[in-house]
Amino acid sequence: MAGTTGLASAAPTDKVEVNIGFKSQRGRNAALSAANDVVRDFNSINAVTIRIPKKAVSGLQNNPNVRYVEENGRMHALAQTLPWGINRVDAETAHSNGDTGTGADIAILDTGIDADHPDLEANLGSGKAFVSCRGGSCVTSWDDDNDHGTHCAGIADAVDNNQGIVGVSTDATLHAVKVLDKRGSGSFSDIAAGVEYVAEQGWDVGSMSLGASSGSATLRDACQYAVDNGVFLVAAAGNSGPCSDCVGYPAAYPEVMAVSSANDSDGLSSFSSTGSEVEIAAPGSSIYSTIPGGYDTFSGTSMACPHVAGAAGQLMANGASNTQARDTLKNSAEDIGLSENESGAGFLDVAAALGYDSSDN
Repeated sequence: MAGTTGLASAAPTDKVEVNIGFKSQRGRNAALSAANDVVRDFNSINAVTIRIPKKAVSGLQNNPNVRYVEENGRMHALAQTLPWGINRVDAETAHSNGDTGTGADIAILDTGIDADHPDLEANLGSGKAFVSCRGGSCVTSWDDDNDHGTHCAGIADAVDNNQGIVGVSTDATLHAVKVLDKRGSGSFSDIAAGVEYVAEQGWDVGSMSLGASSGSATLRDACQYAVDNGVFLVAAAGNSGPCSDCVGYPAAYPEVMAVSSANDSDGLSSFSSTGSEVEIAAPGSSIYSTIPGGYDTFSGTSMACPHVAGAAGQLMANGASNTQARDTLKNSAEDIGLSENESGAGFLDVAAALGYDSSDN
């Protein structure tokens, strides 16, 4: 007897939509002869989807030329995940109150952004490459051939679309400024050119999950130019921990907001750099986000940085200047018991920065 799946749960109606798998042309002909409507006739597999009277089902089930008869059920997108970091900074409170970053421009200065990721594509604006994208996955010159930039982009601004993940902002425009190559490396000049470009475009936020132990006068000049032209610059403090007074560059520049990393127990991440330059802490340990072709979990101050970038985007979407956004993020930060060298003003609180209480869902 041919197999059957799900027909017992079919609605009590005169007709039912079924998939018929057949062994031979005779089985196919039998299915089509019983059909009131042909919904789909597959090109390459031995199956058809048809609507038939329920009373015709048993005849097809018993036909030796039919492999199976199954109800044409439905599948659904897997539920969207709220990463712990997005939840911990109360970004979902902002979303439920309509603060999603609409109108803000967030530039990710990194390895690029996956140009066709379903959780990012709707938010992607323009981009520019200052290093070459290499490999067959490069749909655009600024595509991500590494993973890092796409992961950061998802944290800052993944779309709220009932699949995958959701970002701190969900409706800001993301711009890929590819300053790091396939190996995750870029020259001081590459990065300075990227920062200058962000300023020239008039974008709101420049997120830099990159760094080095020494600085560059050219990059410092570019950062100063960007801030003078209204860009909010934020950078990862570095992953040199445990250590003290070890914040890397460009995070160590006064023009840039330096972000350290905390874990899901509100402790300092073991790898996080610390120092007097740190202005705020954000989630950075075991962060689930987008990568080209899917999702993965990474750790680093690189992951903490775009949490702050997404929050700044929301503030600037509401009319804050770059300096106002920076002050607001610090003034609204939550004290989680870390020292000033470890967390600066405290832990990022997106809801509080936007004037909400965490209960305002």
